[in-house]
Amino acid sequence: MEPVTLTTERLVLRPLGSDDTEDCYTACQDPEIQRWTTVPSPYERAHAENFTRTFAPEAWRNSREYTFAIRTRAEGVLVAVMGIALRGEGAAEVGFWSVKEQRGRGYVTEALRALSRWAFTRAAIDRLEWRAEVGNTASRAVAVRCGFTLEGTLRAGLLHRSTRRDCWVGSLLPSDLELTPLDPYLPARSAGQP
Repeated sequence: MEPVTLTTERLVLRPLGSDDTEDCYTACQDPEIQRWTTVPSPYERAHAENFTRTFAPEAWRNSREYTFAIRTRAEGVLVAVMGIALRGEGAAEVGFWSVKEQRGRGYVTEALRALSRWAFTRAAIDRLEWRAEVGNTASRAVAVRCGFTLEGTLRAGLLHRSTRRDCWVGSLLPSDLELTPLDPYLPARSAGQP
């Protein structure tokens, strides 16, 4: 897919690239990012260089993952990184982390709403999944605010630092945003219904 830039009222979402290396390196020194996400720990400059200069651009070129640097429109400050990884026909998983100093301002929620709409209308996605290790209440709050339906807890659903951990899972469908899906959806009937 050709890289795209999206804008919201307060943010610019653009493909992650080499200009983001230093900011990613600095942000990922935060123990909370290392605790709850899959970034390496300790997080070295080489990790940031590989992520921003090689992994993210190649993933865009191969249409397997779309990673965005989320920056403020006014100052250009990095507030988060968010990616959508394809997981199968019409399905993808969203992941994100936010810069410690920028948390609590609604930036990640604003970005996820915009990115979800883009995924459904431009990236041929019909089901967007969110997963987070049980206990990551900040990530869960963002998913809920964006309309994700919490579907349960997957036992041993995540591999984090060589240890299987339980995770929450939720989904967002085009119809949740009043958009038309690519393929029809036939929900299961509840027990006792004809």
